[in-house]
Amino acid sequence: MTSAPVDGCGPRDVYSAACPCRDMLDLLANKWSALALGALENGPQRFGAIRTRLQGVSPKVLTHTLRRLEEHGLVDRTVYPSVPLHVEYSLTPLGRDACGPLALLRGWVEENIDRFPTATAPH
Repeated sequence: MTSAPVDGCGPRDVYSAACPCRDMLDLLANKWSALALGALENGPQRFGAIRTRLQGVSPKVLTHTLRRLEEHGLVDRTVYPSVPLHVEYSLTPLGRDACGPLALLRGWVEENIDRFPTATAPH
């Protein structure tokens, strides 16, 4: 399906190598991005709370993920001038919009995990 041009780059077509939609699809299809956005659905969170919720993510990967989400306008990072610094992450309106389809995908995976032949212990 194609639609209106994106910044003069031609029609939007995620199957086209030149489409800027690919970068956003790559970001949202990443498990840590999908889980980080889900962790923020209930309101602003500090880094440590997000990391606790996303069991198994390293601080380096979570930092990179949150930065990418912020760069793409899905997450806001707010620094409160206190000692020590207090930083919170929250969803932007765009991030809240992305949460709906991602929640459906997460729910589908949880409901159907037993149907996958290779679904065994976590990797």
